[in-house]
Amino acid sequence: MLGLEHDFRAVDVHVRLDPGADGTGGERRRYGPDALEREMHQAGIARAVVFPPSVEGERDYLAANNAVARGCVDRPFVPFARLSGARDVDGGPGARLRNLAAGREDYHTTPEDIEQYAHGDRFEGFVLDPAVDGLPDDAVVDALNDVGCPVLVRAGRSVPVRAVRRHLLGGSFPVVLTRSGARPLPETTAAAAVEALADHERLHLDSGCLRRRAVLERTLREHPDRVLFGSGAPTVHPNVAAMEVLTLDVPEDAMRRVFERNVTRLAAAFDGDA
Repeated sequence: MLGLEHDFRAVDVHVRLDPGADGTGGERRRYGPDALEREMHQAGIARAVVFPPSVEGERDYLAANNAVARGCVDRPFVPFARLSGARDVDGGPGARLRNLAAGREDYHTTPEDIEQYAHGDRFEGFVLDPAVDGLPDDAVVDALNDVGCPVLVRAGRSVPVRAVRRHLLGGSFPVVLTRSGARPLPETTAAAAVEALADHERLHLDSGCLRRRAVLERTLREHPDRVLFGSGAPTVHPNVAAMEVLTLDVPEDAMRRVFERNVTRLAAAFDGDA
């Protein structure tokens, strides 16, 4: 659809891949590598950022990350490794005290993990779901700054933009803010995310977190280089997400920025042919 009808070489920056799934999305909304590749091809997506699902109560993602990397071989997928951290996202006084005393468990991501993921030629970035997996400590954030790879961060009611600002923005690595589930960010959260674009030049938003038409159009007018196409597949089908952008009242150049040009500035992996 995107390539044939609109001549876009679209990149989707938000796709969940479940290497153990053997069917299509269905009720459980799971895609294995083969099914996901078919869906992306059908939707006209040339390349997709993929990462393993987060699992409540299970923060050791080494096996899941490696499985995703294997599923990307000879496919138009760009693997991102899932992170976990010991810090609580809650910004209340109790959480701040707990964070001061929080120590890494064996299953939490370490600075050495960041170095290995970034320099092992298997992963091009990272994904963090703070509501499920916590936030990284200062040493891990420093390692993220050192490697400079993009980090996809899921925000929402339980992960306000101020928490992302406090813990992850202001560094040398790009942050792509997205949402959890099929719904866009709550109105106040979306407004805070758009406001943060003016203060943090390394911050980007995916189109799925700003699915409200008026908000997305206004953001594209004010920050045309900071919005990336993110479907949220398989929770949201890539065809549906693409049409939400294609039907916006914005110039074609703005759409081309969303679908392909903006993302190529984040990592060299997006410059190659699918």
